[in-house]
Amino acid sequence: MSDPRSSRFGAATLAIHSQQQQDAFGSPHMPIYDTTTFAYPDTTALLEVTEGRRRAPLYSRYGHNPTLYALEETLAALEGAEKAWAFSSGMAAISTLFLSHGRRGIACLGEIYGGTLGLLEHQLPELGINTHFLLEGDDFDALEHLLASGVGLVYIETPTNPTLRLTDIAAVAEQAHRHGALVAVDSTFATPINQQPLALGADIVVHSATKYLGGHSDLTAGAVMGSAKLLDAMWPWRQNLGCALSPQMASLLSRSVRTLPLRVERHNASAQAIAEALLGHPAIARVLYPGLPSHPGHRLARQQMRGFGGMLTLEFVGGRDAATKVADRLALFAIAPSLGGAESLVTQPCTTSHADISAEERAKRGITDGMLRLSIGLEDAEDLLDDLQQAIATLSESDNTQ
Repeated sequence: MSDPRSSRFGAATLAIHSQQQQDAFGSPHMPIYDTTTFAYPDTTALLEVTEGRRRAPLYSRYGHNPTLYALEETLAALEGAEKAWAFSSGMAAISTLFLSHGRRGIACLGEIYGGTLGLLEHQLPELGINTHFLLEGDDFDALEHLLASGVGLVYIETPTNPTLRLTDIAAVAEQAHRHGALVAVDSTFATPINQQPLALGADIVVHSATKYLGGHSDLTAGAVMGSAKLLDAMWPWRQNLGCALSPQMASLLSRSVRTLPLRVERHNASAQAIAEALLGHPAIARVLYPGLPSHPGHRLARQQMRGFGGMLTLEFVGGRDAATKVADRLALFAIAPSLGGAESLVTQPCTTSHADISAEERAKRGITDGMLRLSIGLEDAEDLLDDLQQAIATLSESDNTQ
């Protein structure tokens, strides 16, 4: 059989067969090496590893652990990358990325996760790292100005949270590379199954693996994928900040990644069906989902994505009160932050992910108080739709009793 890490194979095959390491006892998956340090027979053998002539387990805090190695090979294969590093959280991955490659300045294009926004707005400037925000993902004129001034890293998130806007990865990469800048993409919402930023010209991909890669709401992790050269520059930061993923979490994540293609296929199909069914409902002002022709980014989504994801956002005619009533009446959707698990979740951005942003700033970003963000899980789509429809029906019932 050909090398299973070859790009000739599909995502499902890569998710299962991309680990190069073989367990000595024939285990079909890498066991947990819950080990702090690894011993060597003599100094010569140890120096081969410490001096970089041979890759082998050494010290788990550094990420030198067989369980972590196996996971990282799978993650790299799924993104079509030379190398991957696994981190203790998505924010650990993003922080290490910025510290490694953002010192010439960072241009943030479009909407980003609240934790990333806080890091860019507050902590990084304290370290002398300049950050610049362009709210529109297609503001290429403003981006050109920043790149001409010497900004070295363009950071984008696509699709965004919670409006699911898209940014043209290939266009941004072409523009940035003309100025010698790097492009990093947070592809958490899309997953490697629906979108591969490296193939579109990006230099680095980052994931909150807590979400879809983990997929079961039982682990916290992050990942960065890219070329060996760019990731090697991140190595000392990960090592000395102590944010490598633990062997226990690496094993859980390896388990989850094996089913990622199947899970994402189900998320995609269910979210598409629910979005189509709710489109045009009199109580809903907008259904935001990239798979709908009415979505402003639909054409771009068809170009750069293979599937449209499991996230969708509903904006209610009755504003915040209506959104709250619907959320409180849902039975199968849990009111909770995060996303990408087997269970369906619902949040109001104005009370969770974007609560720390003023109403005026949310309005600038197209985030209204009447929005509900849905993470569509793996339940039967018909049951989820029934649950949503019964909860929405209570809005008209409430009107009739007033």
